[in-house]
Amino acid sequence: MTLALRINGADREIASDPETPLIHVLRDELKLKGAKLGCGLEQCGACAVLVDGEVTLSCATPAAVFAGREITTIEALGDTPEGARVQEAFVAASAAQCGYCTPGLVVAVTALLQRDPAPSREAAMAALTPHLCRCGSHPRVLRAVEIAAGQGQGQQ
Repeated sequence: MTLALRINGADREIASDPETPLIHVLRDELKLKGAKLGCGLEQCGACAVLVDGEVTLSCATPAAVFAGREITTIEALGDTPEGARVQEAFVAASAAQCGYCTPGLVVAVTALLQRDPAPSREAAMAALTPHLCRCGSHPRVLRAVEIAAGQGQGQQ
């Protein structure tokens, strides 16, 4: 049995069991390694992808739930104006430490800027609330949000 998914603008037929969590389909079958499996409980944000433009955690929800929806992974975000700005801002702000959580954070910040091109610091913090960074790079991530939004170099 195959399942049709639209991922990064392309229609894909997957052979995985439709009950397989999306993160495993992305990483194991489609070799899209950007989203990470962290907690497996939708609590850390490392597995974040965009689904119809909204941040969605992919580690526990079956792939079948995403049929007929547009899934965008970190691999395709650089092709969007907001995603490219966010990636550049993360580099400029040194917003990654170990890098494990970075793809999920970039996905969340990109979605935020697509909704609100000039978010307040409070809006940025709210958008990042479900994302955990064990290395403590959140101050630099907030600075990257400010840079990507064109709000100067931000504050540390």
